[in-house]
Amino acid sequence: MLKYISYFAVGVFIGILAALFGLGGGFLIVPTLNILGVEIHHAVGTSSAAIVFTSFSSAIAYSKQKRIHYKAGILLAIPAIFGAYIGAWLTSFLNPAQLKVIFGAALILVAIRIFRGRTREPEEIKLEEVKLNYKIIPIGGFFAGIASGLLGVGGGIINVPFLVHLGLPIHYAVATSSFAIFFTAMSGAAKHYLLGNVEFQWLILLVPGLMVGAQLGARIAKKTKASSLKRAFAVVLALLALRMILKGLGIVIP
Repeated sequence: MLKYISYFAVGVFIGILAALFGLGGGFLIVPTLNILGVEIHHAVGTSSAAIVFTSFSSAIAYSKQKRIHYKAGILLAIPAIFGAYIGAWLTSFLNPAQLKVIFGAALILVAIRIFRGRTREPEEIKLEEVKLNYKIIPIGGFFAGIASGLLGVGGGIINVPFLVHLGLPIHYAVATSSFAIFFTAMSGAAKHYLLGNVEFQWLILLVPGLMVGAQLGARIAKKTKASSLKRAFAVVLALLALRMILKGLGIVIP
């Protein structure tokens, strides 16, 4: 009984962080499963399936808060699905390890810019008042998908900085990223299921906690000031970028 409670607690913790930063949660689910003894390919496949539920729960919570920019989310998600397949195909020709180092270094610079930049509170501007360049969003989504498939990074690590750069306040960017990740995660999960990489026994153990945590994370985000959420996201992004660099250099880390 204690074992099941601990898995639920782990799921809640991961779900909170996933919803709070619009990152899906794969950056924690994969190493957690790997540490628990799940082979890495199955950990990635199970994580992809789990993210479907995490992002779905997050999207529901953010939808109730009216913070999802649906048009931007769809324009991100659809090209990202195609980009992810191309990225996976490119792994046969390019060296993902070297690219991880380069991409990780670039993300650290992005994290610094986000940390220093200014963002607006949701109370300062309504979602429908935000002006975005819709022609650029699909291009960003496509390259986000390529990076995801090629480097094994989650869509949120690119979606949120990209949307913030376009002028979407951090709260709306996190919510929209959670919405977009649901569709890309569905595609990835289907692919891993066909490959036999989804461990359903682990999925059943983690998903309830993940969904509860996602609801809590969205509530925490709502009560967090934009400046604090932006800086916290920048720190998390920098840590993920550093982990990517270390893995690219061949250093064994979860």
